[in-house]
Amino acid sequence: MPAEIRLRGVVIIVGNYGSGKTEVTINLAADQRLKGSRVRVADLDLVNPYFRTREARRALGALGVDVILPPEDWLQADLPILAPQVAGLIRQPGELALLDAGGDAVGATVLASLGDAFAAADPSLQMLQVVNPFRPNTADVEQCLSMCRSIEAASRLKVTGWIGNAHMMDESTADHIHQGYLLMRALAETSGLPLVCMTVAESLAHQAASLPITCPLLTIRRQLVPPWRKPAALHPVE
Repeated sequence: MPAEIRLRGVVIIVGNYGSGKTEVTINLAADQRLKGSRVRVADLDLVNPYFRTREARRALGALGVDVILPPEDWLQADLPILAPQVAGLIRQPGELALLDAGGDAVGATVLASLGDAFAAADPSLQMLQVVNPFRPNTADVEQCLSMCRSIEAASRLKVTGWIGNAHMMDESTADHIHQGYLLMRALAETSGLPLVCMTVAESLAHQAASLPITCPLLTIRRQLVPPWRKPAALHPVE
């Protein structure tokens, strides 16, 4: 049985566009909150105004997760605004502070603007890169490392671990998860950085449990869905 995911302090979630990092951030927040941690989430995605953590703020709030966003009447503004509380959150994260950064190197540049806060942060700060091996630009180890280097250069921070988010949306199968795991394991071995977890859609969780995967599994209950679909409950249905 793979170990559970346990996160503490400041954890930054980065990745290329289409990696699924925001969905992963939301589900990590719910997972850690349901395990008893006090969790706060900051939305730093200032590039893509339509697909951000703020879309799931009410569901996270219902679990007791504090989501740091601009005031309510600014949420639909054309110009995204970085909440001023973020620097304070980095310096005093409490039990767990998850920062959802923008996609690719362009989105990660906002992290560089917070350099003073990061310099004063706990040295155990983590930056985890989400990878979907079935997306362009992260289909093999070298592409993943190239993306990692560009994010590190833009953010002026170092990636400390990987999250495998192998899926093909509604066409996903357990075999996709296993294929993705094999690439992520090779990436971890090549980079010397740990594979923190693999994600698995809730509908595939039972099948994935029998796969030869040794890292923790994070069940994904989709929140960022088209308008005609209802988001899944962020807690397991009894």
